[in-house]
Amino acid sequence: MTRIERLDLNLLPPLAVLLEEKHVSRAAERAHLSQPAMSRTLQRLRDAFGDELLVRGPSGYQLTPVAERLQDQLRVLLPGIAGLLDRETFSPRAASEEFCLTGTDYAASTVGEHLFRVVLQKSPNSRIRYRPWHEGAFEELERGTVHLAFFGCDPAPPFHTERLFEENFVCVVDRKHPLADAPVLDLDDYLRAVHVVVDISRGRQGIVDTNLRRAGVERTVGLTVPYHQAAMQSVAGTTLVATLPQRLLGREAATNSALRVLDAPDVIKSMTYLMVWHPRLNDDPAQRWLRERTRAVAESLPSQPTPSSEGGDGAWLTESQGASMRHDRACFPHRPHGLDVDGTRGR
Repeated sequence: MTRIERLDLNLLPPLAVLLEEKHVSRAAERAHLSQPAMSRTLQRLRDAFGDELLVRGPSGYQLTPVAERLQDQLRVLLPGIAGLLDRETFSPRAASEEFCLTGTDYAASTVGEHLFRVVLQKSPNSRIRYRPWHEGAFEELERGTVHLAFFGCDPAPPFHTERLFEENFVCVVDRKHPLADAPVLDLDDYLRAVHVVVDISRGRQGIVDTNLRRAGVERTVGLTVPYHQAAMQSVAGTTLVATLPQRLLGREAATNSALRVLDAPDVIKSMTYLMVWHPRLNDDPAQRWLRERTRAVAESLPSQPTPSSEGGDGAWLTESQGASMRHDRACFPHRPHGLDVDGTRGR
């Protein structure tokens, strides 16, 4: 108790931010302190723990071993203290939370577009940090630097998940693509085509490539991009095929006369889209509120984009509209697709 009394517990939140950012100015901004005040706080923390905590290295500050141990302990300690102070209630209007989320640009464009607005309207003093998806996202969820993730596959334990909605996949091609008049791409045509892939993890596109591997097939990749929107925009003027979640295409597909949208092969099917969080946040009032808002937003989303009512260049090509159109597979030649990526054309 004597050692606890010597430490100002108000220093713990700035300490957690300093250890995460490893940068005094960025930590000061996140903690709503001036840079000199954060520098003084760092010195007080060094005195309190008898350790430098942050030491300069060739690429900036690095954590000492003591700081690394403190960081692990703070990830458990701070949520516990917060729970002691506000166990039963959460007042969004009065709260000043920082909600850390992660997902692909697809999640940001579908769920996020509405969720961000709702959260900031109802909790105007709170902030949202949306981090781009990367291979270490679940490690961040484990460490507590991210509170809520959006993902299309069930992660390994210990994470909690909740279904947000079912999503279908469609294929986007240029309007002059040899397969543009097909209402549905069958698997043979799909595999003969050259594809643009959204790199979600290690050069693969999540459930799309997982389902193809389960079927014992693999598609030919001509272009790999980090974002779904970039994949959609890259097909115009090429013979590339982009396989994308249907909800992503609403406004773009209905207005872009350069594109055609086709049903994907059955083997790709659909995906169950999830929100994912760590069990330690299961009963946290603020996080429960965030998940409730996320659930409500997901329930309000339309099941699919609304097609144009007229069958013009910008309209969705539905199965009923496209059934009468001639699908001549012989017109799909094995020719370059218009892009040469790293010298591996067509492979």
